[in-house]
Amino acid sequence: MSAEQIFTNARIVTATEIISGTIAVRDGMIHDVCSSQSSLPGAQDVEGDYLMPGLVELHTDNLEKYMNPRPGVDWPSESAVLAHDAQVVAAGITTVFDALSIGDVSPRGNRMRQLPIMLRAIRHAGEDGHMRADHRLHLRCELSHEQTLTLFNELVQSPLVQLVSVMDHSPGQRQFVKIEKYREYYQGKYHLTDREIDAFIDTHQQNSRRYSDRYRRSIVQECRQRSLSIASHDDATVAHARESADLGMSIAEFPTTVEAARTSHQLGLKVLMGAPNIVRGGSHSGNVAAADLAGQGVLDILSSDYYPSSLLQAAGILAHDVPGYDLPRAVASISLAPARAAGLADRGEIRSGMRADLVRTRPHGKGFVVGQVWRGGQRVF
Repeated sequence: MSAEQIFTNARIVTATEIISGTIAVRDGMIHDVCSSQSSLPGAQDVEGDYLMPGLVELHTDNLEKYMNPRPGVDWPSESAVLAHDAQVVAAGITTVFDALSIGDVSPRGNRMRQLPIMLRAIRHAGEDGHMRADHRLHLRCELSHEQTLTLFNELVQSPLVQLVSVMDHSPGQRQFVKIEKYREYYQGKYHLTDREIDAFIDTHQQNSRRYSDRYRRSIVQECRQRSLSIASHDDATVAHARESADLGMSIAEFPTTVEAARTSHQLGLKVLMGAPNIVRGGSHSGNVAAADLAGQGVLDILSSDYYPSSLLQAAGILAHDVPGYDLPRAVASISLAPARAAGLADRGEIRSGMRADLVRTRPHGKGFVVGQVWRGGQRVF
């Protein structure tokens, strides 16, 4: 990597505006942003394309698809991590929080078995210098599983862990207030008989009553002692949102109602919704549409969740379709806002003194096509 790089003839998307001009990068950091064109030898002509900050992804389980590409197929873990890494970088994501699920709601799942394998593979690939994106860990703690607290206390020791979320996917509340939706989703997903789904529902409701509240408070207390960012998950009521705020959480992941999202936003929690929700036009679970929250001014962060390229596509839809949004505000929801919510002050926007995480894109319909990506000034795509 050369000590100085110049990108000119670019439409630069800052946190507040679009500047036609030039970015100078020195030693992996943004040195200057100006509205003039450079004629210096070696300056890269971006040909009028957009330069955006590298995207920051807080919640993705995309790695799981590479670990198990087909039912019953376990793929070599480090190969899976590198394939996942290549996909997220190709989507413009330069910082990714890989979500590891503690506690499996599936009666036939293997998430618990895969946890240490995935963690080791992520750590080793990073130590070996093979990662293109900057990988951090997001521990997703399923509170209605008896082993969750024990496993959390082990995994939170990893220095890669910087974000923790607490969730309860038991039927009859939060994401699945409507038990018929729960039955439809899990019976179809895991091919359960009527008798099996009845037992499945009963087990998770009992476990929720037994563990959920106690585990929530223990996990949050440990996170606060470690200064880790904490997210609630699937808050559905004003009471849920207030409880999350009282516990000191900073992010509200996927609130299921307008009331929960609005209260979370008012209480200072950053409301995170799925970019696929924006792209598809609604929630697959029948909950509140992310576009509706954006229209009411209570959407702060977008996450690609299970589809990495949805981030840029959703940002384009917000800027194009939602009143009150322009491109800088939409891009901030996938860069600056998630970076700040996760406690990362050195990235997420294009300005002097920030890390040179950059994405070159050009419009395609309402979305964008990624042309080139730099992390810390180094070309990674």
